Amino acid sequence: MAIPRPGKPVRGSQSGAPIMAVFDLLGRRWAMGIIWNLSRGAASFRALQGYCETISPSILNSRLKDLREAGLIELVSDGYQLTAMGEKLFQLLKPFGDWAIHWAKSVSDDDPARWDNYRTRKD
Repeated sequence: MAIPRPGKPVRGSQSGAPIMAVFDLLGRRWAMGIIWNLSRGAASFRALQGYCETISPSILNSRLKDLREAGLIELVSDGYQLTAMGEKLFQLLKPFGDWAIHWAKSVSDDDPARWDNYRTRKD
């Protein structure tokens, strides 16, 4: 399966609007989780499997291929890392992580302090 391409029909858009192509790509199982985990720095295949907990090796391999083809990650000597474009995307996603913690505190029955462990990396 090829990555979604702007200008071609994608999930949610027959015209292939660029935002819909990105949403289609990022909506694939584990795509955002891989990007989120690579924001820590380069990671090997095995390390990514550990970070993503329940991901199967075949899905991880497939998502890494997709994200490489999309120019968001690259293979380096340490494993995989975000490209400049991938880092830019992470910087856009980071505020959603902060918002999600605020949201979790407002709807969860758990101790609100629990969610503080989910803060994104500090720049």
